Amino acid sequence: MAAPQRITVAEAPGIGGRRDTQPTRCAAVPQPVEILYIHDSPLIRQSCCISCQCNDFEMCGIWALFGSDDCLSVQCTSAMKIAHRGPDAFRFENVNGFTNCCFGFHRLAIVDQLHGMQPLRIKKFPFLWLCYNGEIYNHHTLKQQFEFDHQTKVDGEVLLHLYDRFGIQKMASLLDGVFAFVLLDTANKKVFLGRDTYGVRPLFKLLTDDGFLAVCSEAKGLTDVTHAMASPADIVPFLPGHFEVFDLKQNGKVQSIQMEQFHCCTQEPAHAIYDTAERLPTSFNEETVKSNIRTLFESAVRKRLMAQRRIGCLLSGGLDSSLVAATLVKLAKEEKLQYPIQTFSIGSEDSPDVIAARKVAAHIGSEHHEVNFSVEEGIQAVEEVIFHLETYDITTIRASVGMYLVSKFIKEKSDSVVIFSGEGSDELTQGYIYFHKAPTPKAAAEDSVRLMKELYLFDVLRADRTTSAHGLELRVPFLDHRFTAYYMSLPEEMRIAKHGVEKHLLRDSFKGLDLIPDEILWRRKEAFSDGMMSLKKSWYTCLQEHLGSVVNDDQMEKAHKTFRHLPPCTKEAYYFRQVFEKHFPGRAEWLSHYWMPRWINATDPSARTLSIYKPHKDQ
Repeated sequence: MAAPQRITVAEAPGIGGRRDTQPTRCAAVPQPVEILYIHDSPLIRQSCCISCQCNDFEMCGIWALFGSDDCLSVQCTSAMKIAHRGPDAFRFENVNGFTNCCFGFHRLAIVDQLHGMQPLRIKKFPFLWLCYNGEIYNHHTLKQQFEFDHQTKVDGEVLLHLYDRFGIQKMASLLDGVFAFVLLDTANKKVFLGRDTYGVRPLFKLLTDDGFLAVCSEAKGLTDVTHAMASPADIVPFLPGHFEVFDLKQNGKVQSIQMEQFHCCTQEPAHAIYDTAERLPTSFNEETVKSNIRTLFESAVRKRLMAQRRIGCLLSGGLDSSLVAATLVKLAKEEKLQYPIQTFSIGSEDSPDVIAARKVAAHIGSEHHEVNFSVEEGIQAVEEVIFHLETYDITTIRASVGMYLVSKFIKEKSDSVVIFSGEGSDELTQGYIYFHKAPTPKAAAEDSVRLMKELYLFDVLRADRTTSAHGLELRVPFLDHRFTAYYMSLPEEMRIAKHGVEKHLLRDSFKGLDLIPDEILWRRKEAFSDGMMSLKKSWYTCLQEHLGSVVNDDQMEKAHKTFRHLPPCTKEAYYFRQVFEKHFPGRAEWLSHYWMPRWINATDPSARTLSIYKPHKDQ
């Protein structure tokens, strides 16, 4: 393998560049794209939704209003706050017969053409309007199983057919993928919202007492939306694994009539019976279980290969990202992809993560890129990171800086757009080192479920926002529905740490295969925000030292009065909260609690601060 390309953050060009405002033609539709201007912002409108025959598996941003009291041309400027989620095109469309209802959609175009614009509508169901963000991995299977007559090759079209055939509950439960959707049925005057099991794709809603509903992929797209009510309206994340049904009135206002969970992490997904993967033996014999884990994990990676843009992978050198990268490279060769898989790591030059990632990349034969960044560059990025994250959680921000900077590099210095990553494994497989202190296997299993249900507040939020900030699309095979349901169905005793090693069952499942180097397979857990800096000085230490001079002692003494909800206990946390309040004043309740280890006297979320932390012998 060629030596990895190394670049510093300082060498990467600045973010920016205006959108193409020239008429563009879709290959499937003869008419040109229409460029509209509102407040001098180019809004790209295109109507290939009826007959376009183009695959659509791209990251995007959705925004919708129902029952707006104010001028839509003014309201829609809020939709431009999530333009980064689809930097190539934007469509804004009123709903026929409901003049105060509209959809906004940001699109990441395929090459130089604008395919699959939304809201998606087809001739068979002219009364249905769909805006969704995500990928439906089993759309071909469902089409064949139920003999749907598709008019497009857009993966999301299957939602329309499923809804028409089975209704909203079964529609949502049959989707194998990651998604957030807004579905409007003008014939039955209903609005539906839904989000995937783990909230891999984000969705927020604002609902006033008089029935004005606003929906967006990110909360920032709703903060300046105006309404007639005197009291402020809460902006809340839509719960993962749920759908909500609203009655739609003629004036566009809505009333919520049903909120229901369609899937949770411990349940076998309803779509599993149509899965093309082999049926698994049900025995809990250890060798059978390990074989099933390998089969389901490989299936999870394989189904996520569907893409018309280049695929890459984040590689920290830890167990999870290494398994993803190695399996991805293996399957890419089997599928005869026309390019090598690019892998990306970030850290200081003596970072244990960078060193480990280099070994993995050499072993699997990826085209590897290393991004070095300085403490100063990391600190400079903190405010941008908090703006994109919409949180002030300490460990989330720490870990997001590196992921944000490596995503920036990928966007500017490579042609990879679809990015695989290892999120979800620690929560699923009890990978955090505090699990060594779990009092019982049952307690460990229960905490694993808790962590899975909270992913949308922490690790999944980090992964989505840091990649989407740069127009990249995230794929997380460890959060595959079948893989997670199977793993969590295993006996509690099988899933606990063994022989002083966390995630023992996962590691043991891949032992002896030479998929990744043995030293990586058994490398101890190292938090991403810790491993990207040297053992001599952790990233959190660098942050604390710098921010200690930015926040003074008087501010800390008054912290409980200044910030009554989750008051910060350190100067680092105080600074994060200050920046959050600057961009999102009065929205502190978006975070319900800080992420912290359990069963141990922890005052900081970093694993390196825990008494049970032991570095790998090579570190």
